[in-house]
Amino acid sequence: MAEIAETEYWIESSGGRLYAKSWMPAVLRSQQPIILFHDSLGCITLWRDFPEQLARSLGRRVMAYDRLGFGRSDARDDLLTQDFITSEAERFVPLLCEQLSVRDFVACGHSVGGGMAVEAGARFGEGCHAVITIAAQAFVEEKTLQGIRIAQQEFKSAETFARLAKYHGSKAEWVLHAWIDTWLASERAGWSLDPALKKLHCPVLAIHGDRDEYGSEAHPRRIAAGRGPVYIMPDTGHVPHREHPALVLKAIEDFLA
Repeated sequence: MAEIAETEYWIESSGGRLYAKSWMPAVLRSQQPIILFHDSLGCITLWRDFPEQLARSLGRRVMAYDRLGFGRSDARDDLLTQDFITSEAERFVPLLCEQLSVRDFVACGHSVGGGMAVEAGARFGEGCHAVITIAAQAFVEEKTLQGIRIAQQEFKSAETFARLAKYHGSKAEWVLHAWIDTWLASERAGWSLDPALKKLHCPVLAIHGDRDEYGSEAHPRRIAAGRGPVYIMPDTGHVPHREHPALVLKAIEDFLA
């Protein structure tokens, strides 16, 4: 198996330090790295071995980071504002690119991270060569809100909450509220990715499971419309890269080829 070199980084920001990691294959087949954006309850660790597999199958450097307040990055005590998806691309992605010496890249995100990948693509223009979304939301849908309400009840169980705390430590309570309170707020209702999608000029691959509990197939279709392929995965829920990793890797490899 090809050797993958893993490197850890600490990135200074005005709000605190961000934890980042990169996976570098011994033989590079492309100079454009892939930046991974995690979901609402995610962090680097929860990508599991997906970044390594991606680096190996594509022959590209793959990098991921814990957003401020998540995983091993510093805690934050402010509430997320409703423009948090846009501001992630404006505030933090430039710091990541600067400190990890990235000039151009491919953006890939899971769930809300998919929205951040779209925003990064819109902000960086020609610096972003492609966008890949996995189970992303493009607008506020009742199915999304219903999925969050169900999860809200499930997280009242000490056992379920403990699983979250395993990855976020003392930040787990903030992480949970950042997700639930932001999405269920009445002012969220009018949000969509449409402004960013209008500015996006690179190819897009939108991957979605046909059993995704947080969004219908309308999301990937809107994200990819006129920009690239939609891949609806059968018998797949909200985490396609964990449920069927080989299929997701193959779809990404074919798309970037």
